[in-house]
Amino acid sequence: MREIIFDTETTGLHNREDRIIEIGGIELLNRFPTGRTFHEYINPEGRKVHPDALAVHGITDESLRNKPTFRDISERFLEFFDGAYLVAHNANFDMGFINAELGRLGRPPIAPEWVIDTLALAKRKHPMGPNSLDALCRRYGIDNSHREKHGALLDSELLAEVYIELLGGKQAGFELETVVEVQTVEVEEQITVIVEPRAVPLPPRLTQIEIEAHTKLVAKLGENAIWNKVLQQ
Repeated sequence: MREIIFDTETTGLHNREDRIIEIGGIELLNRFPTGRTFHEYINPEGRKVHPDALAVHGITDESLRNKPTFRDISERFLEFFDGAYLVAHNANFDMGFINAELGRLGRPPIAPEWVIDTLALAKRKHPMGPNSLDALCRRYGIDNSHREKHGALLDSELLAEVYIELLGGKQAGFELETVVEVQTVEVEEQITVIVEPRAVPLPPRLTQIEIEAHTKLVAKLGENAIWNKVLQQ
């Protein structure tokens, strides 16, 4: 299965008026990165970057002046993205802009059945939240210390790691360290598996905000709540 983990940066929030100014994506094949990436800065054809958007991604009008338009990069974009499931965080936002850009060129929109929203996945898996990309990186111990501003390609790389975690675990393709060492000893045609303790404990799955929210919820349930019995064990 081919998937493209992608992100966009825009001049503002309204896809009918604002424009895409950056697209970044990385390719996964059967949930492993292939090394193929897509990254373009895009001239918004006269649309100015809103100050609030500038504060998020830091992409200036001046830096976009000599960049190609979406029309210029549309064939490369479609070649890279075509035939793959498209994975984004808060995908409705990104797909709204992409389909608006395609519509301006007379191209058909990308159907929603080809789109996977990691924000929706995160909300189902962690209903207490928070589920921003930064919060999910903290939850899963993914280093995002170099993310001073939003950037489409960097955010795609981080989201790829988050996506794998949301699906159940880290993949070897991301070159992550193995944290469990297993030794096998054969005795009279039997194999004993010894699992040694982790050298470094896993980071806690729950944030302090989640713990406090749960504590408040249990308090409201009264002294006969089953959670009180669990906590006393």
